[in-house]
Amino acid sequence: MPAPRAARVPGWLRVLLPVVLVLIWLAGAGVGGPYFGKVDEVSSNDSTAYLPESAEATVVQDRQGDFSEDDALPAVVVFVAPDTFTDAQLDAVAQAVETAADAVPAVLDGASPAIPSDDGVAAQAFIPLDADADTAEAVVALDEALTAEVPAGIDVLVTGPAGFSADLAAAFAGIDGLLLIVALSAVFVILVLVYRSALLPFAVLGTSMFALCVALLTVWWLAKGGVLLLSGQTQGILFILVIGAATDYALLVTARCREALTRTRSAWDAVGEAVRGSIEPILASGGTVIAGLLCLLLSDLKSNSSLGPVAAIGIVFAMLSALTFLPAVLVLLGRAAFWPRVPHAPTAGSTPTGSAGESATPPGSISVGSAAGDSTWSAVRLLTRSSAGGNQPARASHRPPDLGRGLWAASARFVSRHARAVWVVTTLVLLAGAAFVPQLRADGVPQSDLVLAESDAREGQERLGEHFPAGAGSPLVVLVDEAQVPAAAGVLSEAQDVDSVSVRAADAPSGSLPIDADGDVEQRGGAPGGAPDGDVGQSGGDADTGEASPPAGAGGPTASAAEPTVSDGQVLLEATLTVAPDSDAAQQAVRDVRAELHAEAPSARVGGVSATAVDTNDTAVHDRNLIIPVILAVILLILMLLLRSVLAPVLLILTTVLSFGTAMGVSALVFNHVLGFPGADPAVPLYGFVFLVALGIDYNIFLMTRVREETLRHSTRDGVLRGLVVTGGVITSAGVVLAATFAALGVIPILFLAQLAFIVAFGVLLDTFIVRTLLVPALVYDIGPRVWWPAKPDGTRPDRAAAAVGD
Repeated sequence: MPAPRAARVPGWLRVLLPVVLVLIWLAGAGVGGPYFGKVDEVSSNDSTAYLPESAEATVVQDRQGDFSEDDALPAVVVFVAPDTFTDAQLDAVAQAVETAADAVPAVLDGASPAIPSDDGVAAQAFIPLDADADTAEAVVALDEALTAEVPAGIDVLVTGPAGFSADLAAAFAGIDGLLLIVALSAVFVILVLVYRSALLPFAVLGTSMFALCVALLTVWWLAKGGVLLLSGQTQGILFILVIGAATDYALLVTARCREALTRTRSAWDAVGEAVRGSIEPILASGGTVIAGLLCLLLSDLKSNSSLGPVAAIGIVFAMLSALTFLPAVLVLLGRAAFWPRVPHAPTAGSTPTGSAGESATPPGSISVGSAAGDSTWSAVRLLTRSSAGGNQPARASHRPPDLGRGLWAASARFVSRHARAVWVVTTLVLLAGAAFVPQLRADGVPQSDLVLAESDAREGQERLGEHFPAGAGSPLVVLVDEAQVPAAAGVLSEAQDVDSVSVRAADAPSGSLPIDADGDVEQRGGAPGGAPDGDVGQSGGDADTGEASPPAGAGGPTASAAEPTVSDGQVLLEATLTVAPDSDAAQQAVRDVRAELHAEAPSARVGGVSATAVDTNDTAVHDRNLIIPVILAVILLILMLLLRSVLAPVLLILTTVLSFGTAMGVSALVFNHVLGFPGADPAVPLYGFVFLVALGIDYNIFLMTRVREETLRHSTRDGVLRGLVVTGGVITSAGVVLAATFAALGVIPILFLAQLAFIVAFGVLLDTFIVRTLLVPALVYDIGPRVWWPAKPDGTRPDRAAAAVGD
């Protein structure tokens, strides 16, 4: 007779191996922890950087540096007076711009004069900032410097590309601190309620945090080497995904360990049994999520294609931590990890026990960690007497197994009695929710609405539109061959929503020169970015000619002596729009201008803020339509290999897609009629699909792998009921944890993350409590053994069931 497993492993090794594993993870966390404060060094929130190289906006962006000495990010400063500006106030504003330009290190040469509006209530100035500087800090410093210099009562608002970039940076600033605190606090509370243990919640949280530290360390160096593009959005999703996934896997391991400790006195054996029982569903679950995430590599948007490997790295370390660090801690702590609800081992002449004071489940029934005894047997006898009835002859002879007591046993009994009615009703309810999917407006949102918190840039954009052409400071930028300038200028001048056209001139005081419809330079100055040519005399220009003088101390030639900048035979034209640059009208203007330019000036490429939004939305829609079918095909193939079936995976995919549709439909109602969101980014449905389908299928994998395991010992219908009871508590706890962690994304005041937080949190809860608890078990129970087609698991044949159990 072979020696027990515990006896074959030396005692010193059973201590040394867990200690070594814990020390390895401690070392990894110690190295990776400091990188939480260094993510900003390798991350970027510039939307132009996400576009493919072939996008027109990217082509223009890449060439803009050739037309100026510095890589500048324009800040548009709006000054608003209580009434009309006086001459003295305008002079003070002009002096404030000059002083701030000298005081703020990030301000580059070429700041424009302060240009008053036609109504005299506002003035604007264009101040270039160093694109390599910290934009948020530069904007704050500029705002403070200007506010300190302008007369009392004048509002100063920094908007334009620099202002909105600073708003995004400020909104993402809470990722390292607030997001982690909220997510970990929520998980800790749930773990305390689930385990009612003093030590186990800390062990599980350590599993999550150690995995996150090592994952972040890996991602940081990949981003540093240019292999990955890391953004604030990707960073937030990585944090939440690793914490949620690692906790879910830890719940499965600890549940198996508690169950094993009721059968053996050795913590080493119990943990080993738990790992062996958990490794298949964890690897299958994690592998499915990773496969779905890596499908994002097909995306043309770098923000999507980078998220795939970043999140996949997080999942890998979540699995490794749950399968190595947590088991090592459980071995070292032994039963004390579960204190005060300590599972008892069997003693000589006794039967196995569950938690303290609980007797084991009688032979032939399911151990669910709840009290069992005469009351359980009474309930089971009532169940078996009432289960033979009903209007489904195919199941009339089926006697459900002994299920014990508790919520999940009651749920299993309910499913066994009313299987067909349960899956039909739940399907109809889910279809009703999915019917509202068309109400989801996922065609893009204005840049000014991306940040949910208060925004000076948004207010400045609104004030700018009230007193100036709304597109001032964020023009369309057209790269065109010098020979085709007349044709391009004619198209731009005749476009409906274009206010004025200028050409980039590096040696002009304002950085550009106005041109007419024939492409000829007009004999007067122009503000950068196609600023309006109103009366600028009171801000340092010539009131008679309207020519803006260079800022004091700027130096350089006069506008009349300047020439358009030519690089490689091309020039840059700038067209100021009459509509806000992030509006739907601006995007339509981009499409119209591109269509005309491609016909009249084939070399022309249109970039700028509005064009970037158009290209980003179009690329996101393309990615969504390509990647979603691929993810479905990949996950279907994995499920077929895992379950060795064709029909069961198809059914699981259909239920998961139905759950996703319901989540999106309900989200559309909430976004439109409760939260009043202006719309959604085209990537929102894609991200929602990736996480809900990949993570939602996880719970079906947890359930169906156990169902198949039980089917091999008993039968399909017994297996689904046993699987539902055994996995019910674990999967529900895992679903609540994952929903809570994704909901934590809502603390970051970014519209995209707030929407993703609701969609995934609601969808996971829907999948946990409805799909996995009712729809899938009822459907499998109703179909019976045919669900495994074309396979025929041994337990479905009476003559093989005994052999399966004997093995």
